[in-house]
Amino acid sequence: MSAAIPLSREDREILALESASVAGHTAKIVVLGEGAPTLEELRRSVAARLPAMLKRRLGGTPEEPAWEEDEGFSIERHVGEDEGTGPLPEMVARLFEQRLDRALPLWRIDLVPLPEGRAALVWRIHHALADGQTCMRLADEVLWDSPPEARPAAAETDQKRRRAHLAGFMRREFVPGAARSPFDGSIGSQRRVAFAAVPLRELHDAAKELAGATLNDAVLTVTAGALRRWTEAHHGRLAPLRARVPVSLHRPGEDAGNRDSYFCVALPLSEADPVARLRATHADAAQRKSEHDAEEMDRLMRELAQVSPSLERLCERFEGSPREFALSVSNVRGPARPVSVLGAPVTQLHFVAEIGERHALRVSVNSFADELSFGLCADPAIVDGLDAMAAGVVAEAGALIAAAGG
Repeated sequence: MSAAIPLSREDREILALESASVAGHTAKIVVLGEGAPTLEELRRSVAARLPAMLKRRLGGTPEEPAWEEDEGFSIERHVGEDEGTGPLPEMVARLFEQRLDRALPLWRIDLVPLPEGRAALVWRIHHALADGQTCMRLADEVLWDSPPEARPAAAETDQKRRRAHLAGFMRREFVPGAARSPFDGSIGSQRRVAFAAVPLRELHDAAKELAGATLNDAVLTVTAGALRRWTEAHHGRLAPLRARVPVSLHRPGEDAGNRDSYFCVALPLSEADPVARLRATHADAAQRKSEHDAEEMDRLMRELAQVSPSLERLCERFEGSPREFALSVSNVRGPARPVSVLGAPVTQLHFVAEIGERHALRVSVNSFADELSFGLCADPAIVDGLDAMAAGVVAEAGALIAAAGG
């Protein structure tokens, strides 16, 4: 039995963020083509490749909690089959609403059978174990078909660094606020999920040609266009919305932590022309980057923590308010090449991240081979029409590509 690993203050903070209305996990949805594995095949494969970090559960005492080896670890408790029916987004939302059992290691993969020999894997993993990039490394190690020498070793040292600052970022993201945006409301435990996929290379090239902009600028522009359509249909008033954009400040080899921070960009919903919207978004984001807003926010919060914890908490409440930002839009790099699971090709890869108090919509973007996927998660009591919003993503991406002559 390996020695227990005491939970750091950051680990405890991440776990404490979970509540009756906020789940502490993300979900990665892996859609497989024809020839998808059976449940037993998947269990055998995952069990043979599972790293030690995914075999640890919460233990210790309430005063001194620790990650400790699960002596009774059973792959059957972590890799199962979902027998639900209906559209995939509905099944994903239902699984996402369920909480991970804290008596077990905090992750689970559900195999969801689909027609014509296809299937989807819904992998829920707690924020306390992994962020988006670490989940991709774990997928490479646990799921994707590739020679062992081509898979990187489990980066547990790096993950320890990343958790230290993930805690601070999540604390700022989930804190309640005091003002209103279209997505401001007291969230419940129900979720709706929708997906949209757009051509990655074409969108990248269009952004560069039309405005000298980046792919991330295009992501924000497309999101703004979809929100414009949704807001016009549901609220009528097209005021600018501030989007929070997570930024990783970790430098390779740095032991101090990932230093996750963010900057905010005003999404110009009143701008009907997608090219003009792209140029405005690019200019705003470029200014945030040139003025090192993310780095300044990180420095400010660290200095406040040292000088005045109470002032730090006050600042966190302000910056987490819907007055400060309306929604988060994150972007994670996925596999750049086609991948497969036990011989079945991965045809789609989607991310879903949890919403926060007073922020009832979350947009998670990830790349996969030649596609860019948008995963939308919302509280349906506050944000309805999520499928129309996803359709707006596709339409707005198409408009930018067409404007560039694509």
